[in-house]
Amino acid sequence: MKTQTEFAPTRRQVLGFGMMLAGAAALNVVPGFQLLAAAQAAVPPAAQKIADHFSSVRSMSGEFVQFGPKGEQTGGKFFLERPGKIRFNYDGASNFRVIADGKSVVILNKKLNTSDLYPLSKTPLKLLLDDRIDLSGGRVKAVKEEDDLTTIKLSDKSVFGNAMITMMFDPKTYELRQWTITDAQGKDTTVMIFNVKEGGSFPPDTFAIDYTANRELNTKTR
Repeated sequence: MKTQTEFAPTRRQVLGFGMMLAGAAALNVVPGFQLLAAAQAAVPPAAQKIADHFSSVRSMSGEFVQFGPKGEQTGGKFFLERPGKIRFNYDGASNFRVIADGKSVVILNKKLNTSDLYPLSKTPLKLLLDDRIDLSGGRVKAVKEEDDLTTIKLSDKSVFGNAMITMMFDPKTYELRQWTITDAQGKDTTVMIFNVKEGGSFPPDTFAIDYTANRELNTKTR
């Protein structure tokens, strides 16, 4: 296994931000998951309470550890501001940065001098960063309630196809512990967060994306 300083996440892994769980079809054989039909209007009370609490947290920061599909591991610090903004500063020589400014997500690799831009609305991160965590419209695919963890699996096929996000919360405090995004190929990556501080403000440039630099860099590399 590569060390944290050696591992540089691939673009797909960075966009994934998930954990090593089975895909949606496999939920049919995972004990304890309550599968929800798309037409089912009622959302489990525990899931709704967690969603409401998480939506009320307007900002947070802390540290993270990310595990790739093959067990690759890296980490760093993150900053989140609702709606739509997040920043990951990865440790290591690659100097990876992932920034969402409310409209777009950019993946920066200063070592390789690359900058990849994607619409935030087309990534599962949108469900995590929305102003309000929306559990309507059949977005909730499964809920699992345990003594020490409540797991909520969400997807929105009309927005980002077969990708799916799985969020895990403390059932007592409703605090987010980790999340998973499974991409369309079934590749999963885990992000676990710790030393989390809720609230607070960040410098204005924390979530800034330099669109001009992105355009110029990609024009030069074509």
